[in-house]
Amino acid sequence: MTSKKRSRAKRLLAMGLAAVLALASFAGCGRQNRLMFGTGGTAGTYYSFGGVLSQYMTKFADIKVTAVSTGASKVNIESISDGDYQLGFAQSDVMTYAWNGTRLFESSGANRDFRVLGALYSETVQVITMNDKIKSVSDLKGKSVSIGAAGSGVYFNAVDVLKAADISLDDIRPQYQSFEDSKESLKDGKIDAAFIVAGAPVTAITELATTNGVRIVPIDGTTRDRLLADNKFYAAQTLPAGTYPKQNDPIETVTIKATVLVSKKLDSNTVYKLTAAIFDHSQDIARENAKGRELSVSSATQGIDIPFHTGAARYYAEHGVTVKSEE
Repeated sequence: MTSKKRSRAKRLLAMGLAAVLALASFAGCGRQNRLMFGTGGTAGTYYSFGGVLSQYMTKFADIKVTAVSTGASKVNIESISDGDYQLGFAQSDVMTYAWNGTRLFESSGANRDFRVLGALYSETVQVITMNDKIKSVSDLKGKSVSIGAAGSGVYFNAVDVLKAADISLDDIRPQYQSFEDSKESLKDGKIDAAFIVAGAPVTAITELATTNGVRIVPIDGTTRDRLLADNKFYAAQTLPAGTYPKQNDPIETVTIKATVLVSKKLDSNTVYKLTAAIFDHSQDIARENAKGRELSVSSATQGIDIPFHTGAARYYAEHGVTVKSEE
């Protein structure tokens, strides 16, 4: 090799090394060219709404965001910790379990590798039945009840509600079924009731109400008072009359929040722009997905005890709301 060629090779090597170092520095500051957004199953609200949100974040935050179908809350939190995803949906109760290392995270320990971007919409705890004798949570005693997959978020919601009504799992015949299996089991008369936790109205419940006359059992009175006193991540909710077919009266129940989490490693400016991409365009998002109607700065920041990302906190502060944040 001639001296001229050796010199050129050295320059190319130096340029390549500089590019690698620049990229490393870029990533080390938390800024990435592409962000993965963990959602939920393809038939659920997390996935459909996450797809819409990712489009708006990609367009207005100037960074590629890709929505991915996942096993939802727990998987998303763990995947953010592992670095596979940088954003993810999670139920507000499940993120609390992660932060405190309880229930779903008792064996693995506390996970604090995430921060909150914002709570986007309500996920209603709905007890559905086709049994006319079941008019309250107390009436579930002795009945066959689907309480979600063992160890799932729905399972712990069911346990909380039943406990507030002085009902243990020994007092019912628990069935550990998915949403879809619960729906089919109700239709076939194999179970008496099922717990469903999702944003209302839920399409599958609407279909059941139309074809099979399914009803929503209220969670109210002393049962709800105890539940809210013991668990700060629940809030009271009223399902308006007409939420479901043949539902002529409002129904009292409780809700948790569908929350978007981000990796604590993301830089503040990126998270600020992601937050703005959602809440600055809430009306446009609402035209593409009904859950967009619930987007608001006040709702996004209420009832959240886990720290927000500093980038999200900056956006909310500019809109008159101060939240607890951490690096």
